[in-house]
Amino acid sequence: MRVSSAETVDRYKEWSWLSLKAVDRTLPVWVGAALFLVFLMLLPLSWIFITSLKGEQGPSLRGYSQVFTEVAFLKAIWNTLIISFWVGIVAVLIGSLLGWLVTRTDLPWKRAIRALVMASFVTPPFLGAFAWTLLAGPNAGLLNKLYRSLTGAEEHLFNIFTMEGLIFVMALYSFPYVFSMIANVCELISSDLEDAANILGANKLRTAWTITLPLAAPALLGGFILAFLHSLSLFGAPAILGLPAGLHTITTQIWALFQYPPRLDLAAAFSVPLLLATMGLIALQKKILGRRGYSTVGGKGGQRRLLQLGKLRIPVLLLVLGILSLSVFLPYWILLKAALAKAWAVPLTWDNFTLENFRFAFFQYGDTQNAILNTFELGILTATVGTVIAALIAYITNRQLFRGARYLTFFALAPLVVPGIVLAVGLFIAYTQPPIILYGTVWILFVAYLTKEMPIGFSQAETTFKSIHPELEDASRIMGANRLRALKDVTAPLARSGLIAAWCFIFIGVIRELSASILLFTPKSKVVSVVIFDLKEEGQVGVIAVLGILLLLVSFLVILTVQRVMGRDVLATRE
Repeated sequence: MRVSSAETVDRYKEWSWLSLKAVDRTLPVWVGAALFLVFLMLLPLSWIFITSLKGEQGPSLRGYSQVFTEVAFLKAIWNTLIISFWVGIVAVLIGSLLGWLVTRTDLPWKRAIRALVMASFVTPPFLGAFAWTLLAGPNAGLLNKLYRSLTGAEEHLFNIFTMEGLIFVMALYSFPYVFSMIANVCELISSDLEDAANILGANKLRTAWTITLPLAAPALLGGFILAFLHSLSLFGAPAILGLPAGLHTITTQIWALFQYPPRLDLAAAFSVPLLLATMGLIALQKKILGRRGYSTVGGKGGQRRLLQLGKLRIPVLLLVLGILSLSVFLPYWILLKAALAKAWAVPLTWDNFTLENFRFAFFQYGDTQNAILNTFELGILTATVGTVIAALIAYITNRQLFRGARYLTFFALAPLVVPGIVLAVGLFIAYTQPPIILYGTVWILFVAYLTKEMPIGFSQAETTFKSIHPELEDASRIMGANRLRALKDVTAPLARSGLIAAWCFIFIGVIRELSASILLFTPKSKVVSVVIFDLKEEGQVGVIAVLGILLLLVSFLVILTVQRVMGRDVLATRE
């Protein structure tokens, strides 16, 4: 019997479809990765809620009652809200101004300005806070010494150990988040409405105020929430600048509850409101940014012309560089000076120059060698394992390998709503008791970092897999390869740049992490960020500066690698 060519094609398609639908022998791999993710996320959060309800004689709300009635706790909550609110405001003012100037005007040196904003983004806030103690400390701060020498005054001009000083420093390292959002939006706004305003007689400033900024309103509000959340979860800057002034925030209060004897019930009860507040704000931000009705921002057809600053071009450039000097030039300069000086508060002359701080930090001080080794080992291990797990989960959700796969997205992104110190509380409770005891080893830090950095790796991997059509894998599977082999031989090579970027982002997040590390470290498992925090109490300024420079150099090298691989702005990639 003769078979037509059409029938042959139909049979081939049917055979191909049946081949792809056959039982996948790699299913245990996908299910195992999914269960690991769920376990990783649910265990610490579950223990936080359970411990917060524990009483001496059974379940109790005593911990919550104490948190919301004791004056010290209420003061910490109030301080956190006030600080985070004003950090959000200042970050929006700085970030929106710089974002608009870089994208909508003919401001010179735009690439350099973006690079400086990236430097602010990469700088760990606790390191920036330490640098500002050297710059604006009321007694030995170099800016205050300069002020006294110029004016003859005996009083200080700046005191960084105040709520205002803390807001100032935290805003300096929160505004890059707002900058990224505003810059992305402003690059999409058409110039048609701005031209209409100019025709009707509006000047450049009025046009920006009445046209451009309202169109960017959702991004402004979203940026405020992001900066608010960032400051809400910070520990290092409030501890370095706030505690010397007797100023507690929620994160420093949770840390204080872990001092001997630890009060795990109160720490858990204090963590739950912070967790719920973060979840609510994240949901609000997504709702705001997901609103419809701002379609002008997303227009693709309109032309975008740069506003001419004219005579203001140089003064505006000086203003921008002045702002960025507060987060980059001055802190980096004082760190480098402290690293190279015998006495950091004395001018850096040849007699005061030394490399002894580097030798002492790397070869003599007891904690630094182990801390550096722990930091980079954990960074490499977490980035490698995290990238693999994130890639597997992103592949599962993108290809919908089994029923309910889409819910894994929630678990992968869940750490976004868990502040680092809250996660540390849950991990401490979960892994200091059977059946899994990790406390006292570096493995609890590995679990903390893996959990905390999972959203970054997952988001990058998911975006990458979405750009790769499944038909490429189907062709491989028709030839007899299983899904895991198709992922390894076909999809992974195509996704190489995205997965490398995910690895780099996770690595950077690990080496600059402090909020979770400060609760989970032991003398044998210290990392660089914890050593810097401890050295602050000992007054080892030169060693801190050396370690800070090390973190910055490694971070910049990794960021440059990402930019070379991705071929685009790292801040845009992070979003």
